[in-house]
Amino acid sequence: MIRRLLVANRGEIARRVFRTCRELGVETVALYSDADADAPHVAEADLAVRLSGVKPAGTYLAIDRVIEACRASGADAVHPGYGFLSENAAFARAVLDAGLTWVGPPPDAIAAMGSKTGAKRLMAEAGVPVLPTLDPAAPGEFPVLVKASAGGGGRGMRVVRDPADLARQVESARREAEAAFGDGGVFVEPLLERARHVEVQVLADGHGTVWALGERECSVQRRHQKVVEECPSPAVTPELRARLADAAVRAARAIGYTGAGTVEFLVAGERVAFLEVNTRLQVEHPVTELVYGVDLVRLQLEVAEGARLPEAPPEPRGHAVEARLYAEDLAYLPQSGVLHRFEVTGAVRVDAGVESGSVVSPHYDPMLAKIVGYGATRGEAVRKLASALRGARLHGVTTNRDMLLQILKNPAFERGDTHTGFLDEHPPVPPPPPGAREALAAALAMARAGRDRAPVLRSLPSGWRNVRSQPRTARFEETEATYDPLPPGTAVVAVSPLPAVRTGSDGGAYRVVLETDGVRRAFEVCWYGDGKVYADGPEGAAVLTPVPRLPEPVEHVAPGSLLAPMPGSVLRVEVEPGDRVAKGAPILVLEAMKMEHAVTAPAAGVVATVHVEKGRQVDAGAVLAVIRESDDDGAGAQRP
Repeated sequence: MIRRLLVANRGEIARRVFRTCRELGVETVALYSDADADAPHVAEADLAVRLSGVKPAGTYLAIDRVIEACRASGADAVHPGYGFLSENAAFARAVLDAGLTWVGPPPDAIAAMGSKTGAKRLMAEAGVPVLPTLDPAAPGEFPVLVKASAGGGGRGMRVVRDPADLARQVESARREAEAAFGDGGVFVEPLLERARHVEVQVLADGHGTVWALGERECSVQRRHQKVVEECPSPAVTPELRARLADAAVRAARAIGYTGAGTVEFLVAGERVAFLEVNTRLQVEHPVTELVYGVDLVRLQLEVAEGARLPEAPPEPRGHAVEARLYAEDLAYLPQSGVLHRFEVTGAVRVDAGVESGSVVSPHYDPMLAKIVGYGATRGEAVRKLASALRGARLHGVTTNRDMLLQILKNPAFERGDTHTGFLDEHPPVPPPPPGAREALAAALAMARAGRDRAPVLRSLPSGWRNVRSQPRTARFEETEATYDPLPPGTAVVAVSPLPAVRTGSDGGAYRVVLETDGVRRAFEVCWYGDGKVYADGPEGAAVLTPVPRLPEPVEHVAPGSLLAPMPGSVLRVEVEPGDRVAKGAPILVLEAMKMEHAVTAPAAGVVATVHVEKGRQVDAGAVLAVIRESDDDGAGAQRP
């Protein structure tokens, strides 16, 4: 029996495993880097061990430190979560060699699937349909997909349509794979366009029983990383479902698999092609849990203890849809900073790695939470999910909530007409600016806060004048609100504090109720001293930037300055002062949250200065380089 479990991971998945452990009475041990010292997963564990001596991004990859943490904490079992060392055969062997219980598949099964090229050969021998592997130097056809051999999650993956761009993209994929998985191996295969990404959840015990727990539709992706997943797939017929399940069971048996894993496929019409086996729990496992009524983490632990699965899996019921909430903008650039408020309510499941007050670190993946709607039908599940996203209180860090809502409302998504290029065909668009009601609610809340803090005459209404002359105007960068603060002016039903919301000494939180044409609308207005005001109302959320009456002098940057879009490390500088560049030419590459982000020239010109060098850490907004624009189109440029 497992007595004390160490989770060799962080964030949302660590908290997810801890939740099941609490239900089973299993003691828990967390690991943490210096950057994660105050993270929720650390506070929730019974014991926590600091992994020192390595940089934050590599902390959870240090096998020797993890084994030492097991000894120090008295853990007798290890759950790897997903990502980091979860698919590292050497780590699994180290755990077993230390006399600990490994909650995962045998090391040989991990190794067999660790090289995706070797995995494809093995699957072909087992009768599982596969795509051909092409020569990375001369694939012979385009478009192609460059993929990391040692991992998934979109890391080290590139679509290449132009043969002239192949070598650069292969090298970029190698670097990203090395940073994410410690292995820079990549391979190339044909790009099957407009295909669906469909995966089958498998679970196997050590007694020969293998379950196929239905399929998940994971086609809506950005940067080859899943964004919205659902179970079952709206496009898979019973006949195709049986074929997928048979192929997945064949794959699991071929490698002697035990525990929870996922067999992934591309599906184009009736054509099925094997992608990979993820020898771990998947991020999107909650949709399967809800539809099949199981706890996959509990089953993982029971299988690791030697339990035997029932002969047949449970029958599916209903539909589940999951949305991944990321700290990123509409350009998919990761964001970091303080998440002042994180509250998601409604009839949904929330698996989160953060809480109100958490700091979103630039060192790790920007996923904040998974929000899952479940219902008797797909429409009911989507409606619950959209309602929860719309009403969530997300303050302080830019998130992809607007993009998720656009996906869920898209007619093509509603029809189930999705594929891996869905977001290329339906790119997210900026939401409309804050409306008059949100601006008015913000203005009234801030005015009330001013009166609440007034040292004298606090009982007088805001905006009181002996002689009423003109309305007041509250100006925001996005819009403005003009109103009469005194009765019988603006139809204000109530403005009252929200004491349960922590905002700090420079902030405020108020509930504002407005009435227009006989309809009352309630708003929650909060600010935290970061220069933003957050107004959450029945129509959604708005972020406003107050314009100060007496603005402070601002620091100006030189025309043509390229600013860092996020904090990160300079991975590579592509130009030198004096180089002529074309519009869109790469100037440098930043690495943030394990992903590469190219900074390109906004216009043709000449590189005037470069302010950074390889390896330097930069903050968001730092000047990286200055491009002096030219009138030509960059023809003859040294750096195309």
